[in-house]
Amino acid sequence: MVYTLGIDFGTLSGRAVLVDTRDGREVAAAVFDYPHGVIDDVLPATGRRLPPEWALQHPQDYLDVFTQTIPAALAQSGVDPAEVVGIAIDFTASSPMPAKADGTPLAFLDHLKGEPHAYVKLWKHHASQPQADKINAVARARGESWLKRYGGKYSSEWFFSKLLQILEEAPAVYAEIDTFIESADWVIWQLTGVRTRNKCTAGYKMLVQDGDYPSREYFGALHPDFADVIAQKVGREFVPLGANVGGLTDAWAAKLGLKPGIAVAVANVDAHVTAPAVKATQAGVMVMIMGTSTCHIMSGDKLQDVEGMCGVVDGGIVPELYGYEAGQSGVGDIFAWFVDNAVPPEYHEAAKAAGENLHSYLEKEAAKQKVGEHGLIALDWWNGNRSTLVDTELSGLIVGMTLATRAPEIYRALIEATAYGTREIIEAFEARGVEVKELVAAGGLPEKNALLRQIYADVTGRTLKLSGSAQAPALGAAMHAAVAAGVYPDIHAAAEKMGKLKDDVVSPIPENQKVYDALYAEYKTLYGYFGRGANDVMKRLKKIRNKARGE
Repeated sequence: MVYTLGIDFGTLSGRAVLVDTRDGREVAAAVFDYPHGVIDDVLPATGRRLPPEWALQHPQDYLDVFTQTIPAALAQSGVDPAEVVGIAIDFTASSPMPAKADGTPLAFLDHLKGEPHAYVKLWKHHASQPQADKINAVARARGESWLKRYGGKYSSEWFFSKLLQILEEAPAVYAEIDTFIESADWVIWQLTGVRTRNKCTAGYKMLVQDGDYPSREYFGALHPDFADVIAQKVGREFVPLGANVGGLTDAWAAKLGLKPGIAVAVANVDAHVTAPAVKATQAGVMVMIMGTSTCHIMSGDKLQDVEGMCGVVDGGIVPELYGYEAGQSGVGDIFAWFVDNAVPPEYHEAAKAAGENLHSYLEKEAAKQKVGEHGLIALDWWNGNRSTLVDTELSGLIVGMTLATRAPEIYRALIEATAYGTREIIEAFEARGVEVKELVAAGGLPEKNALLRQIYADVTGRTLKLSGSAQAPALGAAMHAAVAAGVYPDIHAAAEKMGKLKDDVVSPIPENQKVYDALYAEYKTLYGYFGRGANDVMKRLKKIRNKARGE
């Protein structure tokens, strides 16, 4: 028998899944929580307080994922390590880090441990919004054709916004950088000794379209010292998905208990790698990867511009199709915020008495309500809006609360708001002639929350298919490892044998759809009013907040 390992690097933890390449059976899994977590308050090395909108991570956590999870999964499985033929990873994106020429992260250097700009800038680091604004303004002024490939706006969450922020705010740190690299590509570099740039992240986050970056003149227009950023700090080591980067080094093989030289696939993004895991390798199948945020990915057979999309890349998800990406910056994070900060003690006590966690208890209480009974509409912008507005300075809103409003009603309204956000994305694609034929949900949220599944079906008016794996990104990574190892000729063949969908589907309830259509119309009104400039109160409030904090 032949096995591969898929390692999924999430926002809070990493997990390894050992997979049988014959049928995608998940033989064993192990999870490791990042000791440093998300660094968004103070820098652990010094206690230095971070400004608002920062979100960092420590590279050591990523290395520890390998050493903590892979040996554990192998021990749990009883599989002979000699039968493991390949490894692949997926990662949050864009989560780049500054490093030296030999791959040493700046965060590992003693003289830079107290410098925030030396660390990984996690995907939800939004402090580079001024730099994103400049990237967009200069592109529009110059008539840069690539901007339309990103829905008309480049995001503060992405690669060059973060690198430009370092140059403008910490030029001494910028001077220390030999290479600025996505964490996904960096961990593959560590395993193999080979530095690459995966085609997926390069296309969606690094402005690589039609095989190359924007011109030197464009980068120079952003900042004189940015003109040669590609040659000096980045590079062009592009590798297509499913490729074998190189063999696992002897040193890492010894650490992990694997054979030296086994195939290590080029890195991939957590959302995009999920598509083949749910058999979504054909045009028109939109996959929602739902966790702390949601990514919406879909392949299409034609190139089209879509408002607010995160990008369209030829072969960005599967070969020979255009891969589209959109998303919502906060989904599970919004529910977690509410549960952690705004639920009265009586519900904590009731959940404990019922032997349930608070999320499960609120879900069951919220499910008792009729559609529209709570009288609420929320805008799902607690972490800004990724698609279709591409604006991280927007914030959350709930309309309709009264003295009779209770926690389960708010919880339901927040779930509904995220579903409305998904419907907005679907409609944006179809308005541009990119048909969404099927909808598939993957990730922890749809796996655990039955109410959420039904609300999404009702709000979108579409039958919802469900991932057959609770670890779909890791499974998708293991499938790419099977391609890299030569077990399958391509990802289509791997998906046919290893991909999984549940037999059950979630169908919309017609009477619920009618009410949600009316509520969605109200959402759209608020969406346009607060999101398209009619009332910029959310941005003004952030400025007042930052001034009050002395920032």
